[in-house]
Amino acid sequence: MRPNDDRSISDVLQDIFGNVQDIVRSEVRLAQAEIKTEAGKTIRAAKSLIAGAVLALYAGGLLLIALVYALAMVLQPWLAALIVGAFVAVIAAALISVGQGRLRAVKKPEKTIQTMKEDVQWLKNQTR
Repeated sequence: MRPNDDRSISDVLQDIFGNVQDIVRSEVRLAQAEIKTEAGKTIRAAKSLIAGAVLALYAGGLLLIALVYALAMVLQPWLAALIVGAFVAVIAAALISVGQGRLRAVKKPEKTIQTMKEDVQWLKNQTR
């Protein structure tokens, strides 16, 4: 490096912009590395969750079959299956109804949409 007395303002500004670019590039590389690491962890966790959910579905089905067989010891098998099926259908309908109600309560992010529209308008005005 040259002594400070010999440097022009343009040289100083070039050094500053060069350093800022290096810092930004380093931050981007760091962010990419962190995202890759976290994405790998997320994928591993998702695999475990999906496997657990599939096994839980099978377990639920087997428990329902066991309930049908237990009721079949007291009632006709067709009636036992009908009772268990109706019971599961009522629970499913209630859960669907609750889910639909919660889904209707979800609102669009109005402030974000408005801000984005304003940003697009500003950018259009700047490029004219």
